[in-house]
Amino acid sequence: MSARPPGALRLARITLNAADPEGLAGFYRDALGFTAAEAPPAADAAGLTGLAGAQARTVPLRLGAQRLDLVAVAPAGRPYPGELPGTSPLFQHCAIIVSDMGRAHARLSAQAGWRPISTDGPVRLPASSGGVTAFKFRDPEGHPLELLAYPADETPASWRRPDAGDVCLGLDHSAISVAETGRSVTFYESLGLHVASRSLNTGPEQARLDAVADPTVEVTGLGFPDGHPPHVELLCYRGDHPRSPSDLAVNDVAATRLVVEMTDGAALRAACAAHAGRLVAAGPVPRPDGGVDALLRDPDGHLVWLTAG
Repeated sequence: MSARPPGALRLARITLNAADPEGLAGFYRDALGFTAAEAPPAADAAGLTGLAGAQARTVPLRLGAQRLDLVAVAPAGRPYPGELPGTSPLFQHCAIIVSDMGRAHARLSAQAGWRPISTDGPVRLPASSGGVTAFKFRDPEGHPLELLAYPADETPASWRRPDAGDVCLGLDHSAISVAETGRSVTFYESLGLHVASRSLNTGPEQARLDAVADPTVEVTGLGFPDGHPPHVELLCYRGDHPRSPSDLAVNDVAATRLVVEMTDGAALRAACAAHAGRLVAAGPVPRPDGGVDALLRDPDGHLVWLTAG
């Protein structure tokens, strides 16, 4: 067997900033079936973010085999910026696979604090857009989320789990809105990801799902070498949409981070050297356990946290 080339291994976890991570964790448990997880390796928050004296308090969660961390960063940043549309390059959501959309939506509906993005409940997309049933909404602090159900006869092998104990099975992907697909693909391929799928989504169903009038969305799936979820999706809305440059600070609630595990420290350092102009602060940043971290901004300002043991 040939050695794996240096670069990204997998999407280790997704990290959401939260003003009240303990309270928000209660929503994720009750509404979406998340459970407590082991704490991630302790990182140097000040060195990684460039915020003097920064500290981070993490509530680690798990859904199936995937990880989601809720993190309070001190000093705190700005709350989530209102009803930010999916066309904005600031937009980033997490997609949760469910085995039964009716049951999952009913459980979500029984909880307080969230609000819908989709305009008329769950939407069945046409076959040209994947044929899935989906519903987008915001958690109590404003982070966008999506429930996603595959047709029974088209469910990928990784989500065929008849023994699952919960209707919510796991995190399928994090979708990020981008201004130019090609530019973003070039960046993520340089880290070791690869294009796994492409589609062009449009029509009234997509409009109801996204709450965007007459959308045409280039959807590009980016996979990791390990082949397991979660993956990354690029959403590029064609047309004349306002695209303000990202002004997210790393401690803002909307500053979601993709935590990408690299093959080793050498691969992480090589990525930092190749993208020195995208480093949020000095990098790489050593950890107390001997590992190393770095925080980059992608071409649209989304945060990518590189980590190696």
